[in-house]
Amino acid sequence: MLVLRWLVSAATLMFVAYLVPGIVVESVYAALVAALILGLINALIRPLLIVLTLPINILTLGLFTFVINAAMFLLASTIVKGFYVSGFWAALWGAIIMWLVGWAVSSLIKSSNSTNS
Repeated sequence: MLVLRWLVSAATLMFVAYLVPGIVVESVYAALVAALILGLINALIRPLLIVLTLPINILTLGLFTFVINAAMFLLASTIVKGFYVSGFWAALWGAIIMWLVGWAVSSLIKSSNSTNS
């Protein structure tokens, strides 16, 4: 399951690069590495940032989470060679599309697991 999610994230990242101007993924290898780094960042750094920014997140009714997601997207682009994000707005749209596709895939995987049981 984990490998499947990783591959879907890499494919989604390439799709995002196709859709959003300002996001460039130079190769499949770069997409795989970027998806891995994004997963690690979202697992390790994002929860800490969510807790630290809880007051502003409450004031904005959770909308500040989009800013945090865009920051994680930008951070991944600074780490991975071959994955470039030109600015905040490209990162924001990229993060939103990644979230939407990830949510849809998770829903499909959960529904297919529940029908097989």
